[in-house]
Amino acid sequence: MSVVGCGYLGAVHAAAMAELGHEVIGIDVDERKIAALAVGEAPFFEPGLPEILTSASSSGRLTFSTSMSAAAEATVHFIAVGTPQKPGSYSADMTFVDAALDALLPYLKAGDLVVGKSTVPVGTAARLAAKVRAAVPGADLAWNPEFLREGFAVKDTISPDRLVYGVSDDPKTAQWSQAVLDEVYATALSEDTPLVVTDYATAELVKVSANAFLATKISFINAIAEIAEVTGANITELADAIGFDARIGRRFLNAGIGFGGGCLPKDIRAFGARAEELGRGESLAFLKEIDAINLRRRQRVVDLVVEMLDGQAFDKKVAVLGLAFKPDSDDIRDSPALDITVQLHGLGAIVSATDPEAIQNAQGKHPQLHFVADATEAVRDADIVLLLTEWREYRDLVPEDLADLVADKKIVDGRNVLDSRVWREAGWDYKAMGRP
Repeated sequence: MSVVGCGYLGAVHAAAMAELGHEVIGIDVDERKIAALAVGEAPFFEPGLPEILTSASSSGRLTFSTSMSAAAEATVHFIAVGTPQKPGSYSADMTFVDAALDALLPYLKAGDLVVGKSTVPVGTAARLAAKVRAAVPGADLAWNPEFLREGFAVKDTISPDRLVYGVSDDPKTAQWSQAVLDEVYATALSEDTPLVVTDYATAELVKVSANAFLATKISFINAIAEIAEVTGANITELADAIGFDARIGRRFLNAGIGFGGGCLPKDIRAFGARAEELGRGESLAFLKEIDAINLRRRQRVVDLVVEMLDGQAFDKKVAVLGLAFKPDSDDIRDSPALDITVQLHGLGAIVSATDPEAIQNAQGKHPQLHFVADATEAVRDADIVLLLTEWREYRDLVPEDLADLVADKKIVDGRNVLDSRVWREAGWDYKAMGRP
């Protein structure tokens, strides 16, 4: 098989498929990325990826190339390129998907199956399938959305919690496409992984609907946290209580500074934009408020910090623990933590920021910020400490260990992961999101 696009999704998919025993060629136009992957170096932080890259490459089952001609020998072709937000618009930019397919078409042959994995606006698969069939009779297209969680992407690829195939409405072609994909995912299917075989539109909507629901759940609890903050209620205990309801569940009901990353923010915006294009904008109008709640949480942290610094952040030393949008990742795309850091810097605060993995990425995007190697260095002489990404090493911090390092014992727990009683008993002015 070939995997076109070796960014986060493609690199993980290519390595995992090779680890499962398939012969895989990864293709990307980025020469530096391909050179790194070819020697087993992951171009981003993802637990478990370096190990399977090394294993799959040394076995000879995984190779990389910058030339699309390398796909000529493959019979299954995964498209895993990015669909970023269009500049000045909420719509998804389909430039890379269209370019990838156009470059692949000359190397397709009858009997080949193109498999889309990118997150795309509904209607894309049908459009691309028509292009494949017109260019190469006997070839076809299926849509197989990804459901990767950063930090768990290797596991989610090798042992997914479900598989979705979007296939042709022609029964014979659909049967053939399913048989090909069943062979690709034979290991997962042998472990009774749930499988949904459906049409193109449903497969496309499954991915964006899942992201929209998760975003809604996060923003819901953050909206309730805003009420908790003015009433003295405890949002963590409230979430525990409603989470016992099996219809609701506790996961993703963690109030804090909101969601970020390369998927949820852009996907809910693109989903809403596509609904507008389809003349059904009112159906997803609520997603605009979901987005607004999420962004509002970032400003709330900035306001809280200024409040705790007696109304003035200028020339105050602020320690920021965490820059990635989530732990176990170096991804800073739409990161609430990084956004808050930049805002405080803009207010004139003297910010010392750190993260176990994301410093290099953050520095590349915001060189004006001051970065330090670890939490100990970040908190030294700080007037206030902010925990913004819930890395394990920050969750395990001991208040007494930091007390002699800081200038003032003030902390904002932006992720509600610290024990407030322990920190307050140690003499800290502790504030969290939606907790008294």
